[in-house]
Amino acid sequence: MAIQAGLQAPDFNLADENGTVRHLADYQGKALVLYFYPKDDTPGCTTEACEFRDSISAYRQAGVEVFGVSPDSPKSHTKFIQKFSLPFSLLADEGHTVAEAYGVWGRKKFMGREYDGVFRTTFLIGPDGKIVKVFENVKPQGHAAEVLAALS
Repeated sequence: MAIQAGLQAPDFNLADENGTVRHLADYQGKALVLYFYPKDDTPGCTTEACEFRDSISAYRQAGVEVFGVSPDSPKSHTKFIQKFSLPFSLLADEGHTVAEAYGVWGRKKFMGREYDGVFRTTFLIGPDGKIVKVFENVKPQGHAAEVLAALS
């Protein structure tokens, strides 16, 4: 189960698509959207990323940074960003330690098989580093607009 609103967001130290290590503490005083997704360049993840891309100016006007997080490598993230012109960074959680810290890694079932993976979940983190809202069981279609609506 994902960590709840009101709690301090777990810190992270993750490389982005350029290999630059990002830390939660670097964004003190800024609101963040941290969205966890299963895999680069798959249908649902592409829909979700492109919706965040298409509404990025509204997020920036609201003073909010957007980051996607998945177990993919920085190299995979670079390809995904280039293919879909994503204007925000994707963080590589290759050991899924951050997904585990946020409570979004676990047993999944798909087409009759079981495996471990990311539960599509988004965290809205306030400027104080506390979780403002958690979106669980995210449906990619319309999600960026749903998060934006929660900002106001």
